[in-house]
Amino acid sequence: MDLYELPKFEWPKIKKSSFNFPKFWKNQIFWIVILTVLVSSIFGFTGGVLSGLKIKLPEIQKLIENNSTSTPQYVPQTSQEEAIISAVKTFSPAVVSIVITKEVPIIEQYYYNPFPEFGQEFQIPGYRQQGTEKQEVGGGTGFIVSEDGMILTNKHVVLDTEAEYSVLTNDGKNYPAEVLARDPVQDLAVIKINQEKSVNSQGNFSLTNFPVVKLGDSDALQIGQTVIAIGNALGEFRNTVSVGVVSGLGRSITASGGGLSETIEDVIQTDAAINQGNSGGPLLNLKGEVIGINTAIVQGAQNIGFAIPINKAKRDIEQIKATGKIVYPYLGVRYVLITEKIQQDNNLSVSYGAWVTKGENGEEAVASGSAAEKAGLKENDIILEFNGEKITTDNSLSKVIQKYDAGDKVVLKILRDKEEKLIQVTLGERTE
Repeated sequence: MDLYELPKFEWPKIKKSSFNFPKFWKNQIFWIVILTVLVSSIFGFTGGVLSGLKIKLPEIQKLIENNSTSTPQYVPQTSQEEAIISAVKTFSPAVVSIVITKEVPIIEQYYYNPFPEFGQEFQIPGYRQQGTEKQEVGGGTGFIVSEDGMILTNKHVVLDTEAEYSVLTNDGKNYPAEVLARDPVQDLAVIKINQEKSVNSQGNFSLTNFPVVKLGDSDALQIGQTVIAIGNALGEFRNTVSVGVVSGLGRSITASGGGLSETIEDVIQTDAAINQGNSGGPLLNLKGEVIGINTAIVQGAQNIGFAIPINKAKRDIEQIKATGKIVYPYLGVRYVLITEKIQQDNNLSVSYGAWVTKGENGEEAVASGSAAEKAGLKENDIILEFNGEKITTDNSLSKVIQKYDAGDKVVLKILRDKEEKLIQVTLGERTE
C-alpha cells in the first residue's frame, strides 16, 4: 500500500429482515405520509401569513401615510446658515430695483445720391433721426428706509436729471419714483415712491405701509465679519444674494461711472460678490441690519467691492425728513493732502496738512464767494489743523469738515510763507 493511500472502507452488511410488507401497503403508506405533510405545510404557511398580516398591517399603513406626505422643509445645518436665511427672508422684501428710462433718438438708415449733379444713379447709405422713443437705459438697486416709501440708493444710479425713474418692488409692483435729493459729497441719493390707497370695510381711505430695512451701526464692524449683499444683479436678476466677509475698513477709492468721478473716503471693502446693477443695494450683517450701501467694484479683480458705511447715510435720511434737502458744511478750497513724496517734490516745509492749490485743469484754488475766501485763505496756504484736529492722509480735511454743520465757526491753523497763523472761518452751505 502506498504511503499516502488510505485503506478501502467497506460498509457492514445488514441482514435482511424476515418480515416483508405486502407491496400494495408499501405504496399506500408512502403516499399517505407525503399527502399529510403537504396539507400540514399549506395550512401552516397560510396561518402564518394571515397572522403576520394582522400584526404588520398598521405598520404598513403608517409607512404608506408617511411616504404620501410632502417632503419636509430644509433645516439649516449651522447657526450662521440659519442667520443668513432669516436675514434674507425678513428684509429682502424691502430691497427694490430701480429702473432708468429715457427718451432716446430713433435712428433710421436710408440711401441717397451724393452727386445728383452728375445725373448718375449712385446710392450710398446714410443715417437720420426719426423722432424719439422711451427706452430702458439702465438700472440699479435701493432699499426702503421709511414706511411711507423713502428709498436710499447711490447718487450715480439717479444722476441723470433728464431721465425718469421707477421702482420695482419684490412683489412685482411698479411705482414711479421722485428724486428727493442727491448728496453733494457722498455717492448717496434719496428717492421716494407713493403709498397705495385702500378702502377699509367702513369706507375710509388708508395707506399701505411699505416693508422697511433695519439700520445697524457701521462703526462696530470688524474685519472678517460675515456680510450679505442683496441687489439687482446686471439689472436683470432681482434680489440676488451673495455672502462674504468684511475684507477691510477705512479704505479710500476713486470711483467713476454714470458720468460721475469722485474720491470716496472711509469705505468698507468686502469680498461678497457685487455685480453691475447691485449699486445702491444694502450690505447686511447676520442680524439683518444694514451696515453699508454697495457702491463700487474693482474691474478685473476677483470680488473686491466697496460699500459706504450706513452711519454716513443716516445723516442724509434725517436731513431729508427734517428739511427736504441734504446740506453739508462748505469751506471752498481745492487741496492736496501732503505726503513725504509731495513734500520732497515741491520743496515744502511740512509733511502733513492740506495744501491749497489749483486743480489739474486750472480750477481756482479758493472758490469765489466761499467761506474760505471771506476768511482770507489764499492759494499755496497749507491747512495744518481744523479746530484743533491735525490734517493727515488718514484724517483728511473733508473727513473732518463732515463733523460740523453749515454756519459753525471753526479755527484753522495754516502755514503761509513758513509762518503759522490762526484764522477763524464761518462754514458755508453746500447742497446738490
